[in-house]
Formats: sequence, structure tokens, C-alpha cells
Amino acid sequence: MIGGGHNALVTAAYLARAGWGVLVLEGNDRPGGLVRTEELTVPGFLHDTYSSAHPLFTSGPAYAELGAELAALGLTYRASRYAIGVSMPGSRSAVLSTNAEENVAEAERLAPGDGGALTALLEEFAPHAGPVFGLFAAELSTAESARVIHDLMHENGHYSTFAQSFFRDARDMLEHRFASPVLHGLLAPWSLHLGRGPDEVNSAFWTVLALLAVTGAGMPTPEGGSERLAQTLAALTERHGGQVRTGRWVERILVRGGRAVGVRTADGEVFHAARAVIASVNPDQLYLKLLAHEEHVVPPLIRRQARGYRYGRGCVQIHLALSEPPRFEDERLARTGQSHLTGGLDALSRSVNEATRGLLPAEPTISFDTPSAADPSRCPPGAAVARLQILDVPLRLRGDAAGRIDTGAGWSEQVTDAFADRVVEIAGRHAPNLPGAIIARHVIGPADLARFNPNCGPGDPYGGSHELAQSYLFRPLPGQPSHRSVIANLFMVGAATWPGHGVNGSSGYIVAKEALRPAR
Repeated sequence: MIGGGHNALVTAAYLARAGWGVLVLEGNDRPGGLVRTEELTVPGFLHDTYSSAHPLFTSGPAYAELGAELAALGLTYRASRYAIGVSMPGSRSAVLSTNAEENVAEAERLAPGDGGALTALLEEFAPHAGPVFGLFAAELSTAESARVIHDLMHENGHYSTFAQSFFRDARDMLEHRFASPVLHGLLAPWSLHLGRGPDEVNSAFWTVLALLAVTGAGMPTPEGGSERLAQTLAALTERHGGQVRTGRWVERILVRGGRAVGVRTADGEVFHAARAVIASVNPDQLYLKLLAHEEHVVPPLIRRQARGYRYGRGCVQIHLALSEPPRFEDERLARTGQSHLTGGLDALSRSVNEATRGLLPAEPTISFDTPSAADPSRCPPGAAVARLQILDVPLRLRGDAAGRIDTGAGWSEQVTDAFADRVVEIAGRHAPNLPGAIIARHVIGPADLARFNPNCGPGDPYGGSHELAQSYLFRPLPGQPSHRSVIANLFMVGAATWPGHGVNGSSGYIVAKEALRPAR
């Protein structure tokens, strides 16, 4: 296995449990990829360096099957009282929890009729939930999946209502469904977490999926830090005889007789594979680097499509060690798994558009979470750790929408820090004690992501654009969709494959099931 991200570790655990000899080769100092926890600021404060909450994983098939063994190895999830929230100018706010009655009442409080509209939205999606979530654990390119997709998209000999809603953008759906601007502001930013802007085709579908996930599973985060997931998956693999080795960067996949037979590392080590090679990489790395020497194995079409693989927006994360928890006017936000500090739907559209044009947004939407509220072990008593994540930033800078930051040097440390100052100032309008409570901070920008993980390309935390033209059966490549490669026993796993990015484990689950099929 090339790479030890969480999806790769899910696959490794399944194959080791099935009796396969498994070797995971990870380039960094420990496995996990973007599932990592460190004392980034000052000793005693544990920060989730990249990803934090795991609602997609805990509600997915891998956790359902492996959860008991992972718990025995030390994985325990903690969740806040409320799942998600929003803070908007003018003391407007809202929260949602895992209690359906509470959520309907909250929507109704925001605008008469919105409670019923929320109920109607979820009831209308309910008949499709089983087939849709089943596809998240399935190889999309199979005949079985094709039948499920056909049935979802057709009804009584015509295209279905589901098919029509599938292509809607989040703005259209939210404005037609709900009257409250606060409810718009609460739900719209979740499209960003799934790689889509609120005005992009198909973003409504992912906004509804996010709503179902967070109101069903909450925002669970591992006790002791997000990395506990990676640690316990690695331990589970090793318990069943597998090996996880770090500091090994694979530079070439060895091919003989049309099959992958092993790999060679940058240090010249060769490891042989009897059954399969599974690569946790993007298609540009796979076909243009790891298989660059195999001119007669990789068709010209696949190489051409791999060269055209696109990356999306960037990400800035500001990790704060705080002397006290942040205080919001709506005290419920201090007990919420993940909130957004935003001007609302229009403000989000504006900042995403600015990022698309290569500009630092003047007023970005801030994803705000304090993992220590659910897990006090992350910091000393009375203190707090907070993470401010900005997903509406460009990969390549062309300017500053506010006209105040000189971006000529690109994502330099100075530019990243200046933008972080802007973000903290905006956050302070929502939580007035925040700026004064900062003991220390650590800022991560697109350039840092690019240095740490090749799967981020130039700094995309989601491993490649998730626009419609690079999603579903167009992912990772239209000429070679889903998890198969042009070599029969070489698989791809990770964010570049269906169902895409996020800590969900689904890609790893799918590849494990495919590899273990008798026909394979």
C-alpha cells in the first residue's frame, strides 16, 4: 500500500483481517495523512492539524463493522451538545442538534413555516436515502450501481424529481425552501466542506447530505485528538499481522507482465507484492510519476486526462491556544461542534467568487470549532483550543479583494499571517473575548498543505476539484473511473476517488471489498 492516509488504513485493516499480508508504506513520520494531532502552539494544547470531526466516518459502513475493534484499541468519540451553528451580524444565530423536534422548533423560531419546510425537505429525501447512502459504499462503475443510479434518476418512464433536484444549486434550494436568512446562513456553508460553492450545480444535493449527516451523527471527534482514528486503524492492521512503515516515499510502481508486482522507494528499497498494489494517490501522481516509466502500459488517453486533473480552492487554518473558551452572545454556540461565522448566503457567494478569481476574500466565511468543549483532555483546565478554517481562498493569488494585503509573493508566510489577522479580527466580532484570550497561534496555508502532502497538489485539502465535471463517474478520470486503474491488480484509494474527500473511510471500504471479491 502506497501512502497511509485514513482510507488506506481502512483498506489495510480489512485486508489484514482477511489474512492478507499487508505492508503500508507512508512517506511522513507517522500514518494518517490529514488526520493528525499535534501540540502546534504551546505544550499541553492538542490541535487537530488538518481534519477534526468525523461524522461521515461514524455514520459509514467501515465504522459500523470495525468500530468495536477500534474502541478496544482506544478510539472513543466525544460530541458537543449541538452539532452545528451559525453566528451572523446583528446578533442573529441558530443551532441544530441530533434531536429532530429541537431542529424543527429552531427553524420555526427563525421564520414561521420554516420548521414545516425543514420537515418536508427531509421527508422528501427519505425514500432516496437508502439507495444514495448505499452508493457511498459501492463502486460506481459496476452494473449494480448503474441500476441503482438509473432507478434514482427515473420514475414512470421519465426523469424523476430526484434527478431534477440533483442538479440544483444550494442557493436555489435554500431560497425556495426557507424564508429565514439565518437558516440560509446556517446551511449554505456546508457545501464548501464538500468541495462545492453554494451557487455551483449539484451543491444542493451535498448540502442536504451534510444536513442529514450532522443531524444524524452530530459532530463526533476522537478523545485525545483526531489522530486517534489513524493510530487505532494502524494498530488494528498490525494486530492482524500487517505492517506500517513510515519515512518511505514510493517513487515507482514495478510492473511485469501487465501486473503490479511491487514498488521501489526513493531510497532504493524494493518491496514485492504477490496480490495487489493499492495507491493512496491522485491520478496525476499515479500515471505521470509512479507509472511514468511504463509507456506501453498507460494509454495516451489516460496520460492526457491525468495531466488535466484539476485542483480546487485552497484552505487556511488558524489554530489557537486560548486562556478561556470563546464567548458568544448566543451561549449555545460555545457548546456546538462546528459553527460558521458568516454574513450569510450572499456574503458566502461573494467570498467564494472572490476566491475563484484568485483574490483573498475581504470577509471570508469562518468555520469555527473548539474541540476542547467536547474533549477537555485537549488542553489545561479552564483553557480551550480553537480552530478557524477558511475554505473560500484561492490556490494561486492574484490580489486581495480588500486591497490591503500585497499578494505579489503568493502564499508567503507574511501573506498568510496578514490574512490570519483579518480572520481573527472578524471572528472577534462574533466572540468578543477571542482576541484577548489568545495565548499562541499557528497558521497553516495552501503552501504548507502542498509541502506536507502530495495529494493536496498546490494546496487543495480536498485532493482535487469536486466540481461536477470531476465528480462521480468522472472521478478520478473519465477514462478510468472510480478505484480501478489500467493495471488489473493496481487500485486507487483516497480523496481523488469516489466518494471524494472528507474523513469518511468509504473509499478504503470500497477498495477492500473490491480486492476481496473472489473474482479478483
